[in-house]
Amino acid sequence: MMARIFLAYDHRGVETARCIVKWCEEHGHKVDDMGPVTCDCVDYPDYAFPAVEKALKFRGQCAGVLICGWGNGMVIAANKVKGARAALCTSSVQAKYARSHNNANVLVLSTEATGWGMVEAILDEFLNTKFEGGRHARRINKIMKYENEKE
Repeated sequence: MMARIFLAYDHRGVETARCIVKWCEEHGHKVDDMGPVTCDCVDYPDYAFPAVEKALKFRGQCAGVLICGWGNGMVIAANKVKGARAALCTSSVQAKYARSHNNANVLVLSTEATGWGMVEAILDEFLNTKFEGGRHARRINKIMKYENEKE
């Protein structure tokens, strides 16, 4: 299944991002690389917010993929965007359940905790797993309702 990926990262994710772009192209996915382009120190929220907003705007077969050193900063920033359900995944099992149970629409990766082989497996699982719905939809609806009430 082809997906459109909005990819963003900080200076710690540049090398992993280059590998992800190549992997996505080899697997038929379209990548919007939202930078940065160098390894100069940057602030991850400056890259997380626009990528997540774009991924949510286009919906459908779109996903945000964010990368930073440990992943915590990106996942916190991503989940500040209304409608985002970002999940920090360091294994393919986490990616499977982030999608199937939590209907995650943003994948966050850690360059420090995840080697390239696992990144490939995580991407594959995240992009190919469907949301199960059912009792999980009820839970996601509660989260969305809470989010909307807090505006």
